[in-house]
Amino acid sequence: MQDISIYLPGILLAYSAFLVAIASPGPNILAVMGTSMSVGRRSGIALALGVATGSFTWAVLTVAGLSAILATYASALFLIKVFGGLYLLWLAYKSFRSAIAKHDIEAKALAGGLRTPMGYFSRGYIIQMTNPKAALAWIAIISLGLKQGAPLWVGAVIVIGTFALSIIIHVIYALAFSTPVMARLYGRARRGIQTVLGCVFAFAGLKLLTSRS
Repeated sequence: MQDISIYLPGILLAYSAFLVAIASPGPNILAVMGTSMSVGRRSGIALALGVATGSFTWAVLTVAGLSAILATYASALFLIKVFGGLYLLWLAYKSFRSAIAKHDIEAKALAGGLRTPMGYFSRGYIIQMTNPKAALAWIAIISLGLKQGAPLWVGAVIVIGTFALSIIIHVIYALAFSTPVMARLYGRARRGIQTVLGCVFAFAGLKLLTSRS
């Protein structure tokens, strides 16, 4: 294994960007919250595991795709980083805009009636895999961690690490939001959270755009 100190900052930055992205409620997170509150903790956890597995799939596909592109076109890294940086700045804009909005989060249970745990797992996987924003987010996240000529283990570490974080965070959402109290508390803190997320997205985006490697 090559000197990990060369790639560790990028790996940690990719982990940080993933944690920030997962802290900003999207359709998948809201579905987990709503299912936990309306149906129950067990169903919420099953849905959360499905979402986490979908996230893992996107990570694998993104790493494999970007690695193949970089192996063939070394100059493509610059374009990938520009795209990833601009997308992170777009997320920063959306976070700041959400922070000043008056509406709270709208966490609702999935339509279609009750399901078995496997049914909720499958539904969570489908939600994540059919979310086009997930692909864009993963390009930005992976491009933060990949350097020119990075060995395969770097991508593997990013994928495995983010998968573990995805399971932990999504299950925490399911457990925490199995009671309406947490949803109310989150709603009260929403503006502050979105402001912090906007700052972090902006920092990561600017860092990616100004990165030389």
